[in-house]
Amino acid sequence: MMEWQVQKAVTKLQSNRLTAILKVQSAMMQEVHDYMHEKGLLQLMPVMISPITDPLNHSVLEGEISYYGDKLQLTKSMILHKQLSLLGDREGVYIVSPNVRLEPMERGATGRHLLEFTQVDFELKGKKAADVMEFMEALYARIFAKVKKECAQELAFLGRTLKTPHFPMKKFDSAELKRTLGSDWEKMVSKTAGDPIWVTNHEREFYDKEDLDRPFTYLNYDVIYPEGFGEGLSGAEREHEHPRILERMHRNKMELGPYGAYLEVAKAGLLSPSAGAGFGVERLVRFLCGAKHIEEVAPFAKVPGGKFVF
Repeated sequence: MMEWQVQKAVTKLQSNRLTAILKVQSAMMQEVHDYMHEKGLLQLMPVMISPITDPLNHSVLEGEISYYGDKLQLTKSMILHKQLSLLGDREGVYIVSPNVRLEPMERGATGRHLLEFTQVDFELKGKKAADVMEFMEALYARIFAKVKKECAQELAFLGRTLKTPHFPMKKFDSAELKRTLGSDWEKMVSKTAGDPIWVTNHEREFYDKEDLDRPFTYLNYDVIYPEGFGEGLSGAEREHEHPRILERMHRNKMELGPYGAYLEVAKAGLLSPSAGAGFGVERLVRFLCGAKHIEEVAPFAKVPGGKFVF
């Protein structure tokens, strides 16, 4: 007889519920690919290991490996690679990008964190925050329409009444939300919002562009899903000028050595102004399906602090 953890995993893999969820995910991803193609974005293949990866603005365990003396990182996100991919005659790129973030055990209780997940990551040359918001809202509108039309039977099976969001989405400043609602503003806003919303101005990584007219104000943005589903997308206009990048890295007390090649490219003036975002595939599928926990939508979910079978 199989151990209970193995039996639980097998039962999930055999379930009609998982089949319904995967049909929703497949419809969603087909629309993503169609939309990106229509908009002229070129698809990159994922970078899984690299000397550099996203430093993140919150602590995770490092996924470092050694290969014949070289130190390589498991990809946390392809943000720096997206910027570098625009060096040529390319106006926009996207990736269906697997990411590994070895989150602390306590994040397993949030219902939305996985150690490995996938995001649709895109970058647009010469664009601003407003352009990305418009781009993404059009994609959301198409995803919701497609899923509601093609997956009505699956949504009914899952007990999910999917509401089409209102566009344009409302925008809020994170500093103002923190002043009025306190440090737990994200959870409170997510529970009370009727639709997905934009929240701007987060103090984060060195590559998120600072508004020089308003120091310590940042030209970045998140999407917060309603019904308590929380953050589902992060993006920003990018720092691309070498002096600004160095200033931001020094401010964040970062070690420059690992980013030497990236800084050489920036110093040569080769990075373009750009803006982009990345949204979690599993988080959006969870929201579309109304799943209580993100592990329900990932066949081989690895939840922080959990036991891993497959």
